[in-house]
Amino acid sequence: MRFRTTKPGLAPSTSSVPSAGLLEALHAVLAQVAEPVQVLRTVLELAVSQTGADRGVFVEVGEGGELEYKVLHRFQREQLSGDKGQFSRTIFAHVLDKGEGLILEDAIHHPSFEKSYSVNLLRLTSILCMPIRLDDQIVALVHLENSTPGHFRESHREILRGLLGVAGPLLAALRAGGEVLTERDRLRSAESALREEAEENRGVLAREWSFARFVGRSPAVRELEVIVRKASATDFPVLLVGDTGTGKSIIARILHSSGHRSSQAFATVFCPSLEKGMVEAELFGHRKGAFTGALADRAGKVQTADKGTLFLDEIGELPLDIQPKLLRLLQEKTYERVGDSQERRADVRVIGATNRDLEAEVRAGRFRRDLYERLNFVPINLPPLRERREDIGLLLRHCLDSHASGRWIQVSQEGSDYLSRLDFTWPGNVRHLEQLAARLILDAPRAPVGSAELVRLLGPSVQDGTGSAAEPVSVMSAKTGGRALSTSVEAGLPALLEESERAWLAEALRRYPKLTRSELAAKLKISESALYKKLKDYHLGSS
Repeated sequence: MRFRTTKPGLAPSTSSVPSAGLLEALHAVLAQVAEPVQVLRTVLELAVSQTGADRGVFVEVGEGGELEYKVLHRFQREQLSGDKGQFSRTIFAHVLDKGEGLILEDAIHHPSFEKSYSVNLLRLTSILCMPIRLDDQIVALVHLENSTPGHFRESHREILRGLLGVAGPLLAALRAGGEVLTERDRLRSAESALREEAEENRGVLAREWSFARFVGRSPAVRELEVIVRKASATDFPVLLVGDTGTGKSIIARILHSSGHRSSQAFATVFCPSLEKGMVEAELFGHRKGAFTGALADRAGKVQTADKGTLFLDEIGELPLDIQPKLLRLLQEKTYERVGDSQERRADVRVIGATNRDLEAEVRAGRFRRDLYERLNFVPINLPPLRERREDIGLLLRHCLDSHASGRWIQVSQEGSDYLSRLDFTWPGNVRHLEQLAARLILDAPRAPVGSAELVRLLGPSVQDGTGSAAEPVSVMSAKTGGRALSTSVEAGLPALLEESERAWLAEALRRYPKLTRSELAAKLKISESALYKKLKDYHLGSS
């Protein structure tokens, strides 16, 4: 009853050289190297058959010493865990610690194992366990057992050593192949992730052009959302009508992206930008040589938008001589390129947009009635800013957030309330707010922006409640009785705020001389008693 070990450097005897049949079997397995476990299974089965073992296990050793039972021959995995596996794990630990192979002649009578649960249960006697090395590191173990005492002899050790001498390089190749396969799987996973990211980006893009892109919560916007949702589900032509800056191009994109044509092209033609003689070629394309400068065939926007959406921005500017050809496209889905008599077909959904009154244009003879009727299947009127004043604060915030340097600029509640109640028609609509945001960004205010600063930045075109142009006055240039603010910064913020408040109260009295104290207090958004107290403290007017 003893351990017999062999030093790693011991030269194998001639008996350790594998037989021709063994090598042939290994070469057969190498042809199936795409299945690494099959290779390991063949190595273990050859070890069992060559040594006459009852059972065996091929154990892979991880870099941290963890054990993985890769292939089992007449073993059950539960026999290697818990109390049942204590004996085998002790043998593995001994070989790993000593770095040498081990022969145990009679385990059941060995003082170290005679009380082992698994040894007594299975009546184990003879053990042979050998390491497999790569670069002086044990990377695997082959563990064999037999119930006959003294079964394993030195000849078995030499046979197994020769077999493992072949298995070592094979395992190295498998590991390298495993790294290649791991890298392949990583690349495939990365590719899949990129594909999923692309799909997600397309989804984000689709969501980006959902109605949420149209900023606002007013009743007018909610009503617009309902109409757009219904129109998106159809293929009918849509006519978007609204003032400049009301978001017609955004709604056109939303109509396209929310419908079944969202995966197809969206082609835009901005009608006012086209030279009169080039409108037809831009829309329908041209043949080479059709006119001076036509050096090659060219597809028009209609062909580009086939199966998708054709957006004609400011369609009221479309020349009269082109209108019948657009009507033909709408009615028959056919067109011809300039210089080409071949009739072509295009399945496009047409969305027109205009800030003109097309009814008036029809009466004036500048727009064809039949084309107007074909375009006006689904008319959608976009509300101007003056009809959704409650959205002004949100829109200004959106305009500021669109620029990195504008995100930290804050507009006070008083400033937002002022904008929403300002008696101003906002002729530029959202573009007016974009201009205001740009001016705020250039000014880079550090404190929340109030009404005084907004008045100054909006300029003299802004009308106040009296109908007179609001004077472009800022806090630091407000006048009281013709005198500019004189308090220096060194006086401190309280003194500056006090003089500023006095200046604005004086300015309010000057601007609104006909208002009662109650009406003036309401305009200043303070109580009437607070107004009386401030007027008294600052010796302004007759309190």
